[in-house]
Amino acid sequence: MKRETVPSWLEILLATQFFATCANHLLASRNECNLFCTQCEAKPAAFCNYCRSSDHSTHRVIQIRRSSYHDVVRVSEIQNILDISDVQTYVINSARVVFLNERPQPCASSVPICKAPLSSTHSCETCSRALLDVFRFCSLGCNLRGLNMEMSTPAMVENSPQSSGKDHVTRIYDVGSSTTSDKDSCNDKNNEEPPPKRVARHRRKGIPQRAPFF
Repeated sequence: MKRETVPSWLEILLATQFFATCANHLLASRNECNLFCTQCEAKPAAFCNYCRSSDHSTHRVIQIRRSSYHDVVRVSEIQNILDISDVQTYVINSARVVFLNERPQPCASSVPICKAPLSSTHSCETCSRALLDVFRFCSLGCNLRGLNMEMSTPAMVENSPQSSGKDHVTRIYDVGSSTTSDKDSCNDKNNEEPPPKRVARHRRKGIPQRAPFF
């Protein structure tokens, strides 16, 4: 997925809570809100099958399913409208799916990010979850977060204190070099040797003579 190809409805999809009871069909059976429209982006974003028949009959609708209390969508329903080539896919109930959002990992409270186990050679670039195959992200949410991080990285590098420190050192080096060159040029102009210093010599007094004794 590239940033310029991210549809506007993706962020709405990832932020939507599914499988709540539809307020418009409280007494109907199978009234769970597990459908999402990728065209109208109308609220509520999640709706039931009865709402689909009345309000979204001609729209492109995808169904959200659950796996271990986490929302997934079938690859066959989303691959034609969204690039998921970087997201790990899983086979659940004989259907290939992708997870919508990052799943919590069983980590110690002192460790903020879980690292991939040693037996795994691939991990999610956003949350470090171990991956089964050669993919970059474990979910659509991690894919979107990774794109946002890539967009903000160049600006952070340009404004980093390390880059400004390098510029400061370069300026100091340039100033020092110019000062040294000025000294060299002055020495070239003053090639004459300075006159030798005069050494003050003191005359020694003669040998003192004593007066004769009578």
